[in-house]
Amino acid sequence: MLVRMSEPTLRELKSQAQLLKPAIKLGKAGATPEFLAEFDKLLAKGALVKLRFEGFKDERKPLSRELAAKLGATLVQQVGHTAVYFRKAD
Repeated sequence: MLVRMSEPTLRELKSQAQLLKPAIKLGKAGATPEFLAEFDKLLAKGALVKLRFEGFKDERKPLSRELAAKLGATLVQQVGHTAVYFRKAD
């Protein structure tokens, strides 16, 4: 389930994301169950997570949205080979 956020909230999250280093990388193996489990753990404890696409660079835009939907997170922004996700901490 995707959650809509207000513009001021999105702007604040984007500014916070600029200071983050990628916490997880999506490589050649793709979105394996292990990858999704690790990504889910990061979202659960950190709320704002930056992902770097090491593989699938041609498919990163649709894949970014698909990952957000699978993890119940909001895609805050997707720029170049990185994407930023937000989910309220558990």
